[in-house]
Parts: sequence; structure tokens; C-alpha cells
Amino acid sequence: MRRRLALLSALLLALALAGCAPAAADDPDPAPSPTGTVQPARVPFSLPWYPGASLHPVESANRTNLTLMPLLYEGLFRLDPAFQPESVLCRSYTVSEDGLTWTFTLQSGVTFSDGTPLTARHAADSILAARASARYAARLSGVTGAQAAGELSLTVTLSAPNGALPALLDVPVFLETEGGGCLGTGPYVLTRSGEGDALTAREGWWQGETVPEQTIPLTAMEQPEDLVHAFDTREVGLVTADLTGTGTAGFSTTYEVWDCDSTDFLYLLFNTRSGPCADLTVRLGLSRGVDRDSIATSLFARRVSGALLPVSPASPLYDGEVGAALEYSVDAMDQLLGRWEQSRPLTFLVNSENSFKVSAARFLADQWEGAGVEVRVEAVAWEEFTRRLAAGDFDLCLAETVLTPDFDLTPLLGTGGSLNYGGWSDARTDLLLSQLRAAGEEDRPAAARELYRHLTEQVPITPICFKHHSVLTQWQGVTGLTPTQSDAFYGLSWSVS
Repeated sequence: MRRRLALLSALLLALALAGCAPAAADDPDPAPSPTGTVQPARVPFSLPWYPGASLHPVESANRTNLTLMPLLYEGLFRLDPAFQPESVLCRSYTVSEDGLTWTFTLQSGVTFSDGTPLTARHAADSILAARASARYAARLSGVTGAQAAGELSLTVTLSAPNGALPALLDVPVFLETEGGGCLGTGPYVLTRSGEGDALTAREGWWQGETVPEQTIPLTAMEQPEDLVHAFDTREVGLVTADLTGTGTAGFSTTYEVWDCDSTDFLYLLFNTRSGPCADLTVRLGLSRGVDRDSIATSLFARRVSGALLPVSPASPLYDGEVGAALEYSVDAMDQLLGRWEQSRPLTFLVNSENSFKVSAARFLADQWEGAGVEVRVEAVAWEEFTRRLAAGDFDLCLAETVLTPDFDLTPLLGTGGSLNYGGWSDARTDLLLSQLRAAGEEDRPAAARELYRHLTEQVPITPICFKHHSVLTQWQGVTGLTPTQSDAFYGLSWSVS
């Protein structure tokens, strides 16, 4: 009865949250979901931007300005919706026998927006600038050098083999001007005049594709509330949002939502150093009590994809057969936790500033209490949350991190990893992490399978879901969007209605 009441409570909470967030589409494909039935008249398509914030391709931290980057800049590669690298400025590459030296041959005939030819030196400088930036430092931490080996030949050296390096090299390639601005090789260029700011289609763009709009007006923003107002009043036609994030803006106009998969990972983090969760049986029992379907549909309004493994279900590395060992099972939970004699309540830590996470933590606690486990949910502010994580002052925690596009878990689970707050240290895990990083394209699925199988047996963490990122457009204002985590305009297949 307690589990039924817990599920009912979660469903009622979801209905309440639905008043603050748009309804989700039933179709799991990346198609838009309407938030109303009124169909306003068409207005000119415009994009928001913050002219007072940085528009630097690797240093900017402004989410709205970052949305514009794929229209202005290109990388050696771009990531498709399944996080697989596709060649853009790179024509081909080779890898040394030890896996530490990669040589990339660039496309010929590519120019920046001022006509300057692209060279390997530009690509090398861009990679090194990205490595030094806050945004890209984590993913490029294994890069020890990048230099031109010829006009169109680029050499990148690594501290350890990484067979998925191309997935990390979707960073923008740019040319910095004397005035401090940056030029790109993308389909549009920023133009500023007395008539207003805009993105203007380039003449002679090297890819030669037809762009959706010749001119895209830009509407200037100053404060975050300006963005909400501009979208609600239809001054702008598209914004990006994390609809289950902390402090998510509440848009009230009629709009469509285009979701895409992301590397934003929610999981249970266990304190494996000490306390009850140092016991494998306890970790397994708690893991079998995670009802991902209810969490995804009732608590996160289907803006997440439930995951049994620490890799996005959209990735070809995801293996549901391996993940089945952690599927939700009341019987398995009862059987495993029934062997444990609890001496004190479990301390379940969660950040109080995200209502979605707090609801999920309380839902999980109710599920476990149905198996006779006493759980104390402690929802605390971010500063206290991070302090207690670092101090190991918790039994388990509802955690979130954005993984790099190669889904490397070394920071999370490697001995001494920067995000390894649970204190997991296991030689077998370290070996399998290293083997997966080093594996080439053909060997990568098998290496991933071995790692994930080991993790489902030892359960240092329990995957819950991967969040969706969302692109919001005015109702029937845009068609054909196929957004990705890093490119709201992926493929340029969209058009303004």
C-alpha cells in the first residue's frame, strides 16, 4: 500500500508541475510538442542574443549566445544525435601505433568569413585556446599539444590513448582579429549596423549548401527576464532551455518543444568508503528499487530518458541486455534489503534548489521504505550540498554531472577521480576505464560492454536517467528542426514557416 501511495503522490506532483512546464509529446522521436491550441499569426523570425556578453567561440558562458555559435563557426567534427562524430573541417586522419599522436588532414578551399584561407595553424590555435577555457578544459585535459605539420596537416598529441578523440574535437575553429573579434568558417556572419544586428548568410560558403534564411535578425537582451518577455511577446522565434533545470524560466506563450538527447547524467552516488552503502548487497538492493519509468514520466514530464547504464540510450554503446541486471524489481529489492539489519536511517543527500530532484529523492525514499528501509532525505542548498559531498557526509546522494561526449567515466569512478565523491577505488574498474578510452572505433562496443557489466555487478553508482535539452519555437514558426546537444540548428534542414 505504501508503494501505491508513493506512486500516487508522485503522479499528483507531476500534475502540479505540469502547470509550470509544457506538456510532453507522446512520440519519443525528436519532434515538436505543442503547448497549446491557439495558432497565432506568423511573425518575422528573430533570434535573441546578449551583445553585452561574450560572443567568443570558446570563452563565452552565455547560453543564449552559445546557441548562435554553430551558425558562425565549425569544428573539425560535429556530433550527430547519437553523439557520433561526423567530419566537417577534417577530411581524414591517421593514428600512431601507440595511440598518442593523431594527424588530421583539413579540407581544402575553406575560408573564414573575411576570405582568409583556413590552415592547420588556425585549427591548432583553436584547440589550444579551447583546452585553456573553462568550457572545454575537461574534455581536452588529455591533449598535451596541437601544432601544424603542414598547411593543411594538424598533429594532436595525447597523454594517454583515447580512441574517441574525434568526438571531443567538435570545438569551434576560429580566427581572432586584431580588434579582439573572432571569425568563423560557418554559413553565417554577424553583421552590425544602424538598421539592427543580424546573422547574414555568407557568399561562397565552402559547403555550398542552401541556408534556411538569408538574414536572421538578432534581438538584443540585457537581463534573463528580457529573454522570457521577448519570447512570450513573440519578438524572438527560438530559445533553448533546460526544462527540468534549477531555476528554469517559465514561458507562458504558445510554443513547440524540440527535444534532443544530452550527456547530462542523473545518478545515485553511494558512499563506498564507509557506512551502510559500503555493503554491495545494500547498493544492489537500493538499485533494484529505482523505478525509472515513473521518475521519467511522472516526475520529469518525459524530459529525460531512463538509463540502466552510465551512457545515453541514444548512443550505440548502450546495451540494454547488460543493463537488465539493474532493472526495477520490487521482489529483488525486498529480497536483497531483507538480508540487511539496519542500525540507523540512511542519509540521502539532494540539492534543495531543484524541485525535480527533490521530488525524485522523496519518491525513491518512499520506494525503499516500502521494503522496510528507513531513509532520511536531506535537501540542502548548493553550497552545503557540495561541502558535504567533499567531506563524505552522506550515505547516498542524488547527483548530476555533464559527461564528456566520449562518455568517459574516469572522473566519476576512477581512483582519485575529480568527481569520485563516493570514494570508489577498484583496480578492475580502473583497468576497464583505461581499455575503453584506448579502444578504437571497432573495439569500443566490446570494451564498453565489459566495463558496464562490471559496474552493474559492483554498483558504485546507479544510473537513473539522461536529461533532454530543449529548443522552444513559436507555435508553427519553424519546421524540420533536428537539434543536438551542441547544435540547435544541426543539419540546416529547418525552415521558417
